[in-house]
Amino acid sequence: MNDLILELKTLIIESLNLEEITPDEIDPDALLFGDGLGLDSIDALELGLAIHKKYDVKLSANSEESRQHFTSVTTLAAFITGNQKK
Repeated sequence: MNDLILELKTLIIESLNLEEITPDEIDPDALLFGDGLGLDSIDALELGLAIHKKYDVKLSANSEESRQHFTSVTTLAAFITGNQKK
């Protein structure tokens, strides 16, 4: 799962144009929104689309369950691992 976490960190940086940070600077367990990485709802939509395109998993935009998956890089990685089509 470490490879997936690194891929997700890179995907976050690239899809959201966060050129001022590196994957090493993103704590995989830190919050993605608010006081953590500081992402907002528009970032969530862009990131959800990027995840869908790269990993072929679908996240529901208005679902409380989806919000839980967007808590951290680690929770996103667990969601993707459990929901990728084989």
